[in-house]
Amino acid sequence: MPYCIGVTGGIGSGKSRAVALFGELGAGVVDTDEISHEITGTGGSAMPLITAAFGVAAAAADGSLDRAMMRRLVFEKPEARKQLESILHPLIGKTARNRVLQSAEPYVLLVVPLLLETGGYRDLVHRVLVIDCPESLQISRSMQRSNLTEAAVLAIMKAQLPRQQRLAGADDVIQNDSDIAHLRVQVLELHQRYLALAATAADDTLNNPHKPH
Repeated sequence: MPYCIGVTGGIGSGKSRAVALFGELGAGVVDTDEISHEITGTGGSAMPLITAAFGVAAAAADGSLDRAMMRRLVFEKPEARKQLESILHPLIGKTARNRVLQSAEPYVLLVVPLLLETGGYRDLVHRVLVIDCPESLQISRSMQRSNLTEAAVLAIMKAQLPRQQRLAGADDVIQNDSDIAHLRVQVLELHQRYLALAATAADDTLNNPHKPH
């Protein structure tokens, strides 16, 4: 099994930028948010199930998920959110697992925003990497990037683990509170560590083929 790092972090922590730098260095990347967009896009595997559950109004003209309509629906009806998640999560999980297992890179990053909240993928993940920054920076970045109000960002943060709890679940932490150069140094350092850990794990598997990993 490929050496797998579970990557998480609160909204606005800069996960995407950090993960992109790892990708540039040759790490494999499996992003559950990207998979979610794929399966709810035009011709996506989730769309027949979504339209069967919520009606054809759930699809936009191009056959992709009408995200604005669905956002309103799940906001107004909590049971609709649970129904949508019951469709999406198994498909995302299956796709993510397959991509991790098929990865040919030295190690693979599995990016899951709610990795620690849900406790999923524990059997795949060897280490947990948390991308961290102060909460004030999370708020300002999210408002700027996604055009959200402060109240909306705070509501999303409330649904996620508190910062200290997330950090307590980390094996490794990147402090993404400065510029890209500072981030790159931390990524490079961890990349070298992960290459060494992956090589050790691979040697261990070769020497002990019947040992569970």
